[in-house]
Amino acid sequence: MRLIVIFALLLLNVCLAKACASGKFTESGHCCRLCPAGYEVEVECGKEDTKCAPCAQGTFSPSEGLGACRSCSKCPPGLPMLASCSASQDTQCECDTDFYFLSSHGVCAPCSKCRRGQGAVRECGPQGDRLCQKCSLGTFSEEDLNTKPCQICTQCSDKEVEIQPCMHNSDTLCMDKKLNILTRPAGADGALNIPNWPVLEEEEEEVGSPAPGPSKFTPLDEGGSNNILAYVSVLAAVVLGLLVYVAYKCWRSCKQKKALSKARVAELGTSPEGEKLQSDSGVFLDSYSLQDNQPSKGTKRESKLDNRLYINLPPHKQEEVERLLQDASGRGWRHLGAALGYEPEQLDLFGRGEAPAHTLLSNWAQREGSTLGLMGSALARIERPDVLTALNSTQQGVSVV
Repeated sequence: MRLIVIFALLLLNVCLAKACASGKFTESGHCCRLCPAGYEVEVECGKEDTKCAPCAQGTFSPSEGLGACRSCSKCPPGLPMLASCSASQDTQCECDTDFYFLSSHGVCAPCSKCRRGQGAVRECGPQGDRLCQKCSLGTFSEEDLNTKPCQICTQCSDKEVEIQPCMHNSDTLCMDKKLNILTRPAGADGALNIPNWPVLEEEEEEVGSPAPGPSKFTPLDEGGSNNILAYVSVLAAVVLGLLVYVAYKCWRSCKQKKALSKARVAELGTSPEGEKLQSDSGVFLDSYSLQDNQPSKGTKRESKLDNRLYINLPPHKQEEVERLLQDASGRGWRHLGAALGYEPEQLDLFGRGEAPAHTLLSNWAQREGSTLGLMGSALARIERPDVLTALNSTQQGVSVV
């Protein structure tokens, strides 16, 4: 009897816990209430019910609960503010299209995309990242990395038969009833008549009226010759595309090797061996202009180049730098981001976008002191002389006599 009473009490507590949103009770057995949005717990629930207090200025609480208010975020320099922080909402900062403001890191992060079988239940924007949820019964999503909500499943008509039901990752598959392979025509004796299977090879038919029965299928009846021509055309296009791709990769590799050779020649120009090498070809480098006690025009140009901001670089030059860093053949944008002081978590966020090199450099350009000299030092540390050559291509840093 005692066990039955204990079991009944435990069952009663479980039922009450499910009915109580907070899951906590006072000593008298009453459910503890939750603090609404914009409030935090001042006195925890115990002898008496929960006591709440409004969030102080500079803090917020986005939903009801039993936690404390959180500190408001601040928009980074150069990022417009859409809405200031309130008691129930954090600061909203304006990011580019397909980006949202990640307050925990203070950066604009790429929006997430839904996988196949999932649909968007909240769009990406000032309120946060895109939220994805598995498609419920009667809906589906066949596209991978999509940004749309789940679609309603197709219903087969009366003239169609369902051959595959709708699932969360595929729509209903219907087929016309007249296209059934097996039919049951009524015979003279009522027996089951199964028609002949379709024949793929051509056969000569006798002159005269065709014999009753199912017609034979040949490739030419359905435009087989046209299909063969189409397949040959597609195959030729694929082969041509592969040849163009291989030629482009070879040209790109040769171009990078030439840029690396120029950078090495420039480094040799500061040593006596480099001067001797240049003198043998009839052109020598003015090594006196590189001395500290006799600054030359080239040194002034380099110092002027070092103090220039990356954001003031011409757009076509920025695109060239981003393209070189995006290439996976060498140390790319992730190594440069680490050399510029970015954390691995921030670099992982940039990598979720389609153009992480552009995202990294756009974010770095908004920082103070984002000069070409700082970028050149970082590029030298990650051993990318080709990118450094692209930055210095607008001005000549060494005088040639």
